[in-house]
Amino acid sequence: MRNELTFAPLSGSETELLAVLAADMQSAKGADAKPAPALLTDDEVVKTAATAVLESGEFKGGANETLLLHAPAGLKAKRLLIVGLGKAGKATAHSVRNATGTVVRFAKPRGIREVALAAPVWDALDVATGARAAAEGALVGDFDPDTYRSERKDVSLQRFTLVVPETADRKTLEASFAEGIIVGESQNFARSLVNEPGNKLTPTVLGQRAAEMAQQVGLRCEVHSTEKLHELKMGAFWSVSQGSAEPPALVVLRYEPEGVKDGPVLGLVGKGITFDTGGISIKPADNMEKMKYDMAGGAAMLGAIRAIALLKPKVRVIAVVCAAENMPDGKAQKPGDVQTAMSGKTIEIINTDAEGRLVLADGLCYARQLGATHLIDAATLTGAISVALGQVNAGAFSNDDVTYAKFETSLTVSGEKFWRLPLGNEYAEMIKSDIGDIKNTGGRYGGAITAAEFLHVFAEDVPWIHLDIAGTAWIDESRPYIAKGPSGIAVRSILEWVRSYIGPQSLNE
Repeated sequence: MRNELTFAPLSGSETELLAVLAADMQSAKGADAKPAPALLTDDEVVKTAATAVLESGEFKGGANETLLLHAPAGLKAKRLLIVGLGKAGKATAHSVRNATGTVVRFAKPRGIREVALAAPVWDALDVATGARAAAEGALVGDFDPDTYRSERKDVSLQRFTLVVPETADRKTLEASFAEGIIVGESQNFARSLVNEPGNKLTPTVLGQRAAEMAQQVGLRCEVHSTEKLHELKMGAFWSVSQGSAEPPALVVLRYEPEGVKDGPVLGLVGKGITFDTGGISIKPADNMEKMKYDMAGGAAMLGAIRAIALLKPKVRVIAVVCAAENMPDGKAQKPGDVQTAMSGKTIEIINTDAEGRLVLADGLCYARQLGATHLIDAATLTGAISVALGQVNAGAFSNDDVTYAKFETSLTVSGEKFWRLPLGNEYAEMIKSDIGDIKNTGGRYGGAITAAEFLHVFAEDVPWIHLDIAGTAWIDESRPYIAKGPSGIAVRSILEWVRSYIGPQSLNE
């Protein structure tokens, strides 16, 4: 899809579909209060074309609500699509991101191959922020998971154009739009990895894909396997992979901006289980096919560091992805086994399906050994997080309030939903082992928290954030702005957390 930015009068845009955003400006309260949708544009010709339908009450301006007008009077566009942002007082840049995705997904099945969107003109949102959000939303909306259909029809958009007022600051808008394209493409890169079936994306192939991406964007990359795990004494990581015919992959990527020799080193650690049967503690057959998504945390780290490499923030970053298959082979580890992690801690294996924390244990330790001063990990770690938070919020944990405050602030830019859950000694007690140091499950209650406490053992006192994205990394039903399948969650939030260590930057800085 070609992505373009144009500075031109809206009513003069010649396109198959012109989309304009609208917000419900209604401020009155009570049962008799009626929606008051208003177009977020200064173009009077466009406003006139939509006046009758807005006054009819047919369109309320609800979030991602759509209304299509054919041959709109006075416009050169063949169609005018109005898309709602919801209540004006609650709408944000994320609302613009979703509304733009809604525009793209509205057009695709209708055979519309080019779309122009009016950048929202609105006191509550600066044009540059809206431009970045729109670029991200368009790319995210264009992604579909039907990669392997033999008769796949290409319904992708050929061109997406963002139309901004002629008086806008051209340099600032071009930088913001370009940034949005980078972020959207990086999120889709992560989604494309998660979407791959386990027979196509083995740990080795995941390492190859990471190396190819690194070469394209200028990252240093190393991909290691079994011999390196043994050299580093990564007994926890190796224990997961030992039951599979597919060798593991330890992927390390480094982003080292020119001229930066001191300051923090941010360690991004991702779980990369390319398929999870549960091992000897095998999962039920129902929905096991979805377990190809168990490397979504690793994919998020690869997507994030791709964006970091292209946006070039002045802070050093290391990404470590621990990739393996969890299979029930005759050589697979068994419940009751004791494994020794890279740190020297001994782990009693209670359930072989609690494998993600094992690979992350050694990944966190290795990131620290490589010099990381701050850590963030992401993983589809527990079903318990879905029980606690559903498929709306992902879980977040941290051992450091200052570090987490930076992450929480990043959510205002990323628009992603994370909810912080507690840690504590009472939960840490639940994973103490009688035969070793710790065990890899803490029982039925507080499962997401005890899993986080397990990782806390290996993060130690280094400022650390853990993201449990098991409930939100896969979308079961399509939404107006995004297809069902992999969501790419955490890419945007991790990127903004990294950038928080140097302050806001654009491509011009």
